[in-house]
Amino acid sequence: MSARIIVTGTDTGIGKTVFAAGLAGALDGVYWKPIQAGVEEETDRATVLRLSGLSPERVLAEVHRLRTPASPHLAAERDGIVIDPDGLALPDTDRPLVVEGAGGLLVPLTRNVTYIDVMARWNVPVVLCARTSLGTINHSLLSVEALRARSIAIAGIAFIGDENPESERIITDLGNVRHLGRLPYLDPLTGPSLRVAFARHFRTEDFLQEMA
Repeated sequence: MSARIIVTGTDTGIGKTVFAAGLAGALDGVYWKPIQAGVEEETDRATVLRLSGLSPERVLAEVHRLRTPASPHLAAERDGIVIDPDGLALPDTDRPLVVEGAGGLLVPLTRNVTYIDVMARWNVPVVLCARTSLGTINHSLLSVEALRARSIAIAGIAFIGDENPESERIITDLGNVRHLGRLPYLDPLTGPSLRVAFARHFRTEDFLQEMA
């Protein structure tokens, strides 16, 4: 089986979809987001299609596309859909698989199951995406503790935003996690600019080593 990794974040809207697009493209892999809540604007799958450079067949369709832009459990209820967490099995692929979660770790999928519960069942390494702005230390270390409490392997932290050496240092030191790199904000954000930035700030072998 090919390498597999989960991309999650300390919060919603931090840029993990852009990071996941860069990672999937750099690995020449396959991208999958099982649940998309909110489809009126560009979906995360569409963003990855636009930025990653991957062909459409390697950007897999969601299991659930929910209209309401809300927590998956609430969006599903409003859409009249039942999410079965046990049905969210990782697909088998012949290339590295990058799986993107929704929001943070404790986002509820149902009234009694959160995303981290499913990640624990998947039992593959997680890359934690974290902002570099104010508040990131607390959010990041709490996320690290939550992952370790469920014995989920942490491949490392990928920071997103402007350089903040002290915050990045204290998070990786106190959390005892690897600093994988930092993806700066890109303007313009395009497929080519993302590929250049990802190659400059990350090493693909770090992800493949952890996923082996």
